[in-house]
Amino acid sequence: MPTREALKLLPDLLLVRSGYRHYSEYSDKVMGILRDTTPIVEQVSVDEAFLDVSDMPQPIGSIALDLQKRVMQETGLPCSLGCATNRLVAKIANDYGKKQVRTGRSPQKITVIEPGKEEEFMAPLDIQALWGVGPKTAAHLRQRGITTIGKLAALSDTDLKNYFGQHGESMRRRARGIDDTPIYPESGDPKSVSNEMTFHEDQDDEGNLLKILRGLSEKVGSRLRKAELAGNVVQIKIRYSDFSTYTRQNSLKDCTNLDEDIYDEAQSLFLKHWQSGRPVRLLGVSVTNLEKPHRQLSLWDDQGNKKEELTKAVDDLRERFGKDIIKRADTLKPKKP
Repeated sequence: MPTREALKLLPDLLLVRSGYRHYSEYSDKVMGILRDTTPIVEQVSVDEAFLDVSDMPQPIGSIALDLQKRVMQETGLPCSLGCATNRLVAKIANDYGKKQVRTGRSPQKITVIEPGKEEEFMAPLDIQALWGVGPKTAAHLRQRGITTIGKLAALSDTDLKNYFGQHGESMRRRARGIDDTPIYPESGDPKSVSNEMTFHEDQDDEGNLLKILRGLSEKVGSRLRKAELAGNVVQIKIRYSDFSTYTRQNSLKDCTNLDEDIYDEAQSLFLKHWQSGRPVRLLGVSVTNLEKPHRQLSLWDDQGNKKEELTKAVDDLRERFGKDIIKRADTLKPKKP
């Protein structure tokens, strides 16, 4: 409705000017925080995105809470999160959680659906909460007593085909909370590859922090090799218990995607800049200034060749038998006698 007509109908209407520049500015800030958490981020609107945090070790609820706190602290914006094993259930969980907030304020809700509970969570929800069921389809189903997602999931193959045609089986899978759609990061060449960890409890033990730093370096190296990239700038991030955050970086002589090279530089930066004994809330490693991997060959660089061969062998083993098939000895926990 045009503004002039609206004011005729509602003379006391309060007009608020839109600020698209501010929308874009704050959207960029929030998305930057998300990409700081994981490089696998798919932005779907100015204020909504999917994240894949499946390779982060901390519980999903802890990741969500830290993310929510950081968004509020750095932007002043509330945010709600839905957490699940797939994007379909995560989106529905987020919508469901926000609707439970009836304070009149912007919802700041975290809704976690535990693995294996997807179908149980979705079964009592209104049929229109399911992707692919619009208002007309929902009205048609309700006339036949199909009012919830659980009732749709229980339909026979014949009924599903009558209602949804060739998409019948797909609708059944969705109604049961099954969705294999991956998270698609933005197109284009990545500017950096990173991995970080937020701790349940603040850490101040140097040995333990260095073990974590090594694990993060290995994940960054693995991601670089999978993307067929290498970089010559290694950066670490340290966030202390008061949420003060520092990044430090250094340039290498040559580009690398080898775990040992990344860790050696990350360790050096950490030992140089960590305020010994000060509790750490978050630790991160990233490699930037990326390009296709290459290395200046040398007849005398036997050590470099061995590192590459060893890294490739470890990658092959993990690809065939899983990422836990081989571990460094210093990462293993001693068994209790």
